[in-house]
Amino acid sequence: MGDSMQLFGTLMRAFCQSIPRAIFRDIRRLVVLAWAVVGLCLGKTVCIDAWGESMIDHAQYASSRQRRFRRWLHNPRVRPVKFYFPLLLAALRDWPSDEKLYLALDTSDLHNGYILIRLSLVYRGRAVPIAWRVIQHNSASVSYRDYKGLLHMALLVLPSGCPVILLADRGFVHAELVKFARDHHWGYRLRAKSNTQVCLSDGRLVSMAEICPSKGHAHFYWNVHVLGEGIGPVHIALANPKSTKEEPWYIISDEVTTVATLDEYALRFNIEEEFLDNKSNGFQVESSKLDDPRAIDRLFLIIAVATLHFTCVGAEVVRRKCRRWIDSHWDRGMSYLKIGWKWLRQQYRRRWPVLPPFRLDPGPDPEPAIASRRQVATRLPRCWVVARFGGLQC
Repeated sequence: MGDSMQLFGTLMRAFCQSIPRAIFRDIRRLVVLAWAVVGLCLGKTVCIDAWGESMIDHAQYASSRQRRFRRWLHNPRVRPVKFYFPLLLAALRDWPSDEKLYLALDTSDLHNGYILIRLSLVYRGRAVPIAWRVIQHNSASVSYRDYKGLLHMALLVLPSGCPVILLADRGFVHAELVKFARDHHWGYRLRAKSNTQVCLSDGRLVSMAEICPSKGHAHFYWNVHVLGEGIGPVHIALANPKSTKEEPWYIISDEVTTVATLDEYALRFNIEEEFLDNKSNGFQVESSKLDDPRAIDRLFLIIAVATLHFTCVGAEVVRRKCRRWIDSHWDRGMSYLKIGWKWLRQQYRRRWPVLPPFRLDPGPDPEPAIASRRQVATRLPRCWVVARFGGLQC
């Protein structure tokens, strides 16, 4: 009971300080949101019945608590963006204006006929949700029209003046996306398909696959045009890893491509780890039986608030050098989300301090994750045989 009430009190204080009354209007909407996050933290699942076990109220029957959560999930007055953005703004309030932000855009199949489109901030090996949308779709490939609203939402919450680099996988190479990025001075690193046609600086028309280098090589082409979508002039990086399990990378960039371009694009894989946290490695979102895209949107509001909260607490735990209070390993192997999650489940009974619920530490990672010392010792750095083509004049 004590841990539930402590977590609930911390969240309610943060909600009331950050979310204007004009947004939530009825305090009961914040109360249910706070209890849902508490239930997700202690129950470790999106199952509403498990949330009810952590909830402290005057209801006599479990079905009463279940109905309360269901009514909230189907309440049209609960608009996820309006509830979430004030918390995200609070978390980013100390972010320096010259600190580069990497945003990852991707989709995830929820295996119930719905697709999640999410734009997230890459942060210390994971990704923190910024904006999302759930649509009924028979494919993970979406059009620009399906996600353009997420890009405009990001403009409202990102710290002004920060350089932004957008990372996206195959399926997001759209002329409209590139135009949006250019109009708002965003950089981009977009992965193209192998059959994407390009016009090289010498006038040759080829597909990405035709100019793909051999294993272990990376080629960089400057001032090319991507046909079909009419994108150009841009720069591309083509890299073919030595591993037979990895597919070649075809990266489109607004900046002159180098090996650093490949390192930047690799940050996109952090959003896949975030999707894994949402599913089998964390919140078990696929166990949800919701069949309404608006209700699923609100479910992801709860998940987004929990992800942000756990990550902020985890970052503070590491900053205070308290990680080994909850982690038996010498080196950090857990994500900041998992560190914060473990801390919150134990802090009451162990009388640990209550840490700031919504503040992302903008500094460099003080303790980068290491899966194991043996892996670090045996892992060879990825090296490329590099070749460059094309001049720098546009």
